Amino acid sequence: MKVIHFIAGIDKTEGGTTEFMRLLSSELKNHIELIVATRFSSFPIELEGVRVKFFDTSITRWFAVVNEFYQFLKTEKPDIVHVNGIWSPQNWGFQKAAQRLGIKVIVSPHGMLEPWIMCNNSWKKKIGLFLYQKKALRKANYIHATASMESANIKALGFTNKICIIPNGIDLSDVKDIKINYGTKRMIFLSRIHPKKGIELLLEAWRNSNTEDWTLEIAGNGDENYLHTLIQSAQDLENVRFVGALYGNEKWEFIRSADVMVLPTHSENFGIVVAEALASGVPVITTKGTPWEDLEIHKCGWWIDLSVSNLEKTIKEALETPTPVLEQMGWQGRKLVKEKYEIKAVTNHIVDLYKKIIIK
Repeated sequence: MKVIHFIAGIDKTEGGTTEFMRLLSSELKNHIELIVATRFSSFPIELEGVRVKFFDTSITRWFAVVNEFYQFLKTEKPDIVHVNGIWSPQNWGFQKAAQRLGIKVIVSPHGMLEPWIMCNNSWKKKIGLFLYQKKALRKANYIHATASMESANIKALGFTNKICIIPNGIDLSDVKDIKINYGTKRMIFLSRIHPKKGIELLLEAWRNSNTEDWTLEIAGNGDENYLHTLIQSAQDLENVRFVGALYGNEKWEFIRSADVMVLPTHSENFGIVVAEALASGVPVITTKGTPWEDLEIHKCGWWIDLSVSNLEKTIKEALETPTPVLEQMGWQGRKLVKEKYEIKAVTNHIVDLYKKIIIK
């Protein structure tokens, strides 16, 4: 079986969708012939053992690149094209080229149809839906959602496609060490620095809380002007540090240094950093803008409605949680990820879906 995944970009700065592609491809390549198609990047992530085809997708080359998509697909003759993400005209162009050739298509919106996203720059989304995106989604053979919450939001927009629900996963072999030293009194944020991540609300809640000898460390990259604004707004907070982007071992050491990880996001279709923290043995605070109800079910974190007051209340509770309890929560989170979100199990579900689509 040959499958081509199309993704708008695999640059190190791209965020969660790029990490999903790295994790999935690391295991998927063992089951199928896998090719990843994407735009040129100055700093692409490494997809070891996977063939990557780069295209110049600049908008001025629209007609040329769509023809290149068509010729590439005609030559490769994949069984399935799996499109990751929406809103980019290039994603639609790749899907259109595939369906001209009669190739079956799966689309993974990766949270890009969630209510907060739809309301952000809503006029652009309405134009995109009208011009191409609604038609493209309706023509997909399957839509892949990562949680029942995302599936419900897709259906609420009027899409009647077959939807499969398969969570994103994490490769536990990436987690070289598990946290063993609790009581560091360090809370961390680790994600892309973006307005949807709720960092302003976190800083306000931290300012209003009695954080005593705890520290809050914020890691990630993003728009420099926005990051500068956040840093300026936190100048009065002596126990808050911005530490920049972290990768590889530095990232894992940073996660293990924490007693609690916080992701106060407005919207997230999965939030892979939540799984990474849990896999490392670190309890998590996140919001109901993510599908992480498991945090409460498995007693490994806090799942809250996003507001400054709720963050204040939860920060207080986390800071007052005895160290042995935090450790127990950490081990319960590790067990949850191992049983439900390990990438091998997730990949098996994806491969089963591919087989199901080919047979039909």
